[in-house]
Amino acid sequence: MTAHGARAVERCRILADVPFSETPGSLFRFWLGPAYQRTLTQVTQWMKEAGLTTRLDAAGSLIGRYEGMTPGAPALMIGSHLDTVRNGGAFDGNLGVMLGIELVSALNEEGMRLPFAIEVMGFGDEEGSRFAAPMICSRAMAGLIESIPENMTDASGITMADAMIRYGLDPARLTEAARRPDELVAYIEPHIEQGPAIESADGEIGVVTAIAAQTRQRVTVTGQSDHAGTTPMTMRQDALTAAAEMILAVERNGASGGTTQVATVGQIDVTPNTSNVIPGEVRFSLDMRAETNEARDAMADAIRTDLRAIADRRGLRITFDTPQYLPAAACAPELVEGLARAVTSVTGRPAQRLLSGAGHDAMAMVDLCPMGMLFIRSPGGLSHHPDETVRVGDVDLAHRALLAFVKEFQS
Repeated sequence: MTAHGARAVERCRILADVPFSETPGSLFRFWLGPAYQRTLTQVTQWMKEAGLTTRLDAAGSLIGRYEGMTPGAPALMIGSHLDTVRNGGAFDGNLGVMLGIELVSALNEEGMRLPFAIEVMGFGDEEGSRFAAPMICSRAMAGLIESIPENMTDASGITMADAMIRYGLDPARLTEAARRPDELVAYIEPHIEQGPAIESADGEIGVVTAIAAQTRQRVTVTGQSDHAGTTPMTMRQDALTAAAEMILAVERNGASGGTTQVATVGQIDVTPNTSNVIPGEVRFSLDMRAETNEARDAMADAIRTDLRAIADRRGLRITFDTPQYLPAAACAPELVEGLARAVTSVTGRPAQRLLSGAGHDAMAMVDLCPMGMLFIRSPGGLSHHPDETVRVGDVDLAHRALLAFVKEFQS
């Protein structure tokens, strides 16, 4: 076992502690916040120690570069994101950045330069934890965003444009984060699996073949607030009881497709949220994912039909807003095969191949360059949780597989 895997794990744990979180006692780091700035300062130091030069792009993402044999050569980009969900775990996103740094550290120790540059990417926003628009930074890099969304605010009422200005970024220059296809040869994202498939197969690491299609929607159900003690049950327009029935319909539709689709309501807001007033409005999130775009869209249509029927039967109004709509993203076959060979070279076994149900920055990067993903076992399948963890031996295997991959890779 090398020291690189252990150091990647140790640094992820460091970034899960004060002062790299916005909330004492738990991990929460959002794009362009104070904890995010402190994190970038620390990761910049680690990048420089590994032999990388660093810069911040126009979206506030951190990029480290290790030149190839020819200065200015196109780059193989390796990395992930540095933001987290609220009350999150230490390894989601962060581990991919740390493994990128350790890869360059190993190359630098050997005095090795490659026919291409290596860029280590620390995206600022993948989770959408601050604004309801995930993957802002990777989508900006892929040229998928022409301007900052207007009137989108965080929980404190700060607009995205104001958040950028406060951080020292210019919202009008966001498009400068876009990269040209001829600047990159590929994007590789190492990531914890966030599920049980590798562990159930008694494996350590696996290769992703594709990322599932997904859409996030916000549903608003509007009824009538009224006195809880004087309004007969038969005369109520209760938005919350309707929402409860709708959430069960979401669960039923999600379960109807077997193991290749999921549907989740994870957030709900009730107005006026008072014990003696009938709820007049409910807003809830709706996350839908499936193996293909067609399956995702069919499930979404079925869910919307059922929810509208519930609203009509109860005499309520319902609206849908779609802040995110991401197609399925296939990993480049040549990268899948290259990563699979690298995995086999360090494990001695055929590489396990997996579909990713979780979304990743790689979904956006597929519009810019060939992309691939390497998954690391998630013990217990647990992620987006403080107890999320990894095994040092698995991370070291991932490091060795990445090193084998880049040495074999031909741009």
